[in-house]
Amino acid sequence: MVAPLTGPIPRQRSQNAKTCNELMTLSKSNIVRIIEPKGQPTLSAGQKTFNRLIKKIDQQRQQLAEWQAMIPLYQQKQSTEFAPLLQKFNLLRKKLVELFDKSYADPTLSKTDRAKLSDILCAIAGKLLVENDDPALKSIYNMYSDTDFDAEAKEVNTAIRSIMEDVLGVELDEVDLTSSESVFEYVDEKRRQHQAHQEKNQQEYDDLRSNRKKSSKELAREARQEKEAHHVSQSIRAVFRQLASALHPDREQDPAERDRKTTLMQRVNVAYDKRDLLKLLELQLEVEQIDQSMINAISADRLKHYNKILTEQSVELQQEIEDMERDFRASFGFSPDASLSPAQVMHSLQAHIKHIQRDITMLKQDLAALRDISNLKRWLKSYRISR
Repeated sequence: MVAPLTGPIPRQRSQNAKTCNELMTLSKSNIVRIIEPKGQPTLSAGQKTFNRLIKKIDQQRQQLAEWQAMIPLYQQKQSTEFAPLLQKFNLLRKKLVELFDKSYADPTLSKTDRAKLSDILCAIAGKLLVENDDPALKSIYNMYSDTDFDAEAKEVNTAIRSIMEDVLGVELDEVDLTSSESVFEYVDEKRRQHQAHQEKNQQEYDDLRSNRKKSSKELAREARQEKEAHHVSQSIRAVFRQLASALHPDREQDPAERDRKTTLMQRVNVAYDKRDLLKLLELQLEVEQIDQSMINAISADRLKHYNKILTEQSVELQQEIEDMERDFRASFGFSPDASLSPAQVMHSLQAHIKHIQRDITMLKQDLAALRDISNLKRWLKSYRISR
């Protein structure tokens, strides 16, 4: 049996694709990039950096949108399609364990047959008990196993805990290791505490340094940094002001145009609050406040400030993508190291659903056939003990 992963129903997949296509259409309709004029020298380093950052942010926004569109579809499909099938499959496996337990006492079974049945009983019951504590199954497991299930599980958990502590670099104390979400949340909290402690130490160190008299070089460097931060802030504020001046709805007399400008101004405010320079520039193109020639003519100083803002925006977007992906992995038990994409996990879920449907059909057939002791004995002949 394969652990619950993922896969898309046709209608949901088309909705996801539609969302991505709409994003791509929107992106292409308002492309912000510097174009090298014919017969002119190649683009400067700053212009190339600007184009590279614009392209990277556009890709990150599409990637984030794909995760945002996929996760609710995955959650719905996993809970409404896969989870009920898994429950049904586990119930059939429990019935198989009960059938083998009942058959074990049949006088026609040989010593080898019983050894094989014992191995099968422990293997299936053990897997079911890992997923869900069941006193009846535990009793059967303990009857045919050389050890007690609870004692065995405690020993395994101790070993796993030790390995995970070495890998993660965090003491897991009494964390429930059966819940990957609990483990990830605990590790994140410990790391946040460690980071907060480091930041506190750094602040204390900075306070001590600030109390001493600064050298002329330090004062000059701080002055340059403050001036640079001011210019960066002014650059994005200048774009915002240009848009606000053109789109302010209170200055519009026509009701329909006022509504249009109100909607646009809301988008401008959201972009400005997020320091989303790319979105502000796209809006300028959309309302025809700037054109390609104006983008090509952005000054070197302005480009320097724009590139700093875009770099910060790209870092924030990447962090948002990684946070969303990490939470998804923790919620659905994906390995932290597994390669994941929205398309991959949806395709995987669909494959798991088909797989478990096939397993249910085969298990029903096995249950019907193996009630006949002669069929069970023939089947056991081909079974090889795994332990």
